[in-house]
Amino acid sequence: MSRYIRALILQGEHQKQDFKFAINDSRKIARSLGAFANTKGGRLLIGVKDNGAVVGVKSDEEAYMVEAAAYFYCKPAVEFSIKSWNVDGKMVLEVDIAESNNKPHLAEKDGRWLAFVRVNDENILANTVWLNYWRLQKNSKGVFFHYSDAEKILMNCLTQNDFISIEDFIIEAKITEKEATIIIARMAALDVLDIHFFDAEFVYSLKEKN
Repeated sequence: MSRYIRALILQGEHQKQDFKFAINDSRKIARSLGAFANTKGGRLLIGVKDNGAVVGVKSDEEAYMVEAAAYFYCKPAVEFSIKSWNVDGKMVLEVDIAESNNKPHLAEKDGRWLAFVRVNDENILANTVWLNYWRLQKNSKGVFFHYSDAEKILMNCLTQNDFISIEDFIIEAKITEKEATIIIARMAALDVLDIHFFDAEFVYSLKEKN
């Protein structure tokens, strides 16, 4: 079965996979668990260095720390499954996290409970668009579309440009940050917009049609 793990390692770290050399702090692992659950799901391979070298874990203590991360340092708790694999005499833990239907999952950082999302191979602090997007997804009454002048301006901008930032939308539509955030979150919840992260900021595009 070591071939299975080695095939995963060859993929490198990406949107749905993260390597952990060891677990020294359950709080930090909680951010990874929460980010995967908040986005598209993913897996942790514990006992693997960032460069893909297999070093293994020393004991079952790592598994208990993952459990603590999921159930004590994530709010609400993140569900996961865990398997251990023998790779050339070294134990690697595979932790699988499914995309959650109960977003957002918050993780504790510096005494605060924060939401993270998985972007490429990083865990990024979710912005207010994400928070409003999750809130709207949970709205049992559904999401209503208001095609105001601001929405018209947004759609016009995105037919001429691939992406737009909150700041640019505020300038173009002459609206407040709160209004811009709610409009973009609503249109994302309606499956009209996609959320991206480029050059240390979130930007938004028209959703590609399959």
